[in-house]
Parts: sequence; C-alpha cells; structure tokens
Amino acid sequence: MKHWLTMVLATVLTATALTACIDNVAYDHYEHTPLAGWEKNDTLFFCTRPIENPGRYHAYVGLRTTVEFPFTSLNLLVEQRTIPGNKKKIHSLKCKLMEKNGTINGQGVSFFQYEFPLAVLELHKGDSLQFFIRHDMKREILPGIADVGLKLTRK
Repeated sequence: MKHWLTMVLATVLTATALTACIDNVAYDHYEHTPLAGWEKNDTLFFCTRPIENPGRYHAYVGLRTTVEFPFTSLNLLVEQRTIPGNKKKIHSLKCKLMEKNGTINGQGVSFFQYEFPLAVLELHKGDSLQFFIRHDMKREILPGIADVGLKLTRK
C-alpha cells in the first residue's frame, strides 16, 4: 500500500514539474479600463523586463468584457516598440467576440475572457518591449470592457 502511494505521489510531482517547464510565460499583465466607458484617446501601456532567454515569442492580447459591450467585435491598434533600437511596429487587431447568432466566443458568465494572437516575435537577450493599446472603433466611448491584457510566451 505504501509503495502504491509513493508511486502516485512521484507521478503527480513529475507531472507538475514537467508542466511547470512547459509554461514559458515571460509576461502576463492586465490593465483596467473604466466600465462606464473606455475612451478612444485612453491608451493602455505595457512594458516588459529585458528578455533573459532569446528566441521566438508569441504575443497575445487578452480582453475581459461584460454584457454591456454593445458590439460583436472590437478593433484594436497595438503599437509595439522594441528596445534597444526603438524599432516600432503597429498591429491592427480585429477581436471577434460574438458570432452572428449571438453565441459569445469567450469564457465566463458575467465577465467574458478572450485571448487573441497578436504577433510572433524574435527576441534577443536584453530586448524589452513596450506596447500601447487603444481601441479603433467609430464610437468614442466603449462601455463594457473591464480589462485589457498582454501576454508573451516563449515557444
């Protein structure tokens, strides 16, 4: 019986250790927006620490919305700066939040969580990134967006 328990514990610990090694999240942060409305000129800012492990990274934009969000999609402009070198790139991201039949694409009940791929980046040791995110909708103030986030994972 003790041998069986030891084997189960060893298996669980090994699985946990392997999962921890696979998860290469270099950055994951959310910024709040006023639920009453995210104004078009309100830019959200994200800044990473210098990269320790060079390689290919995937950037994702995360959103948390409520039922007050009045549209089926959201257009974002994401300005990316790589330092050193001050290399600048602007991404236009269309985030499809809902199907035409009303089915929500996100996870959740009162808040809906989404994650959208933004870019694949080749980063060198010491590179840091700055991201500036704002909405690009015709409506000046967007209600129902609770948080906007940015995540970088090493692949």
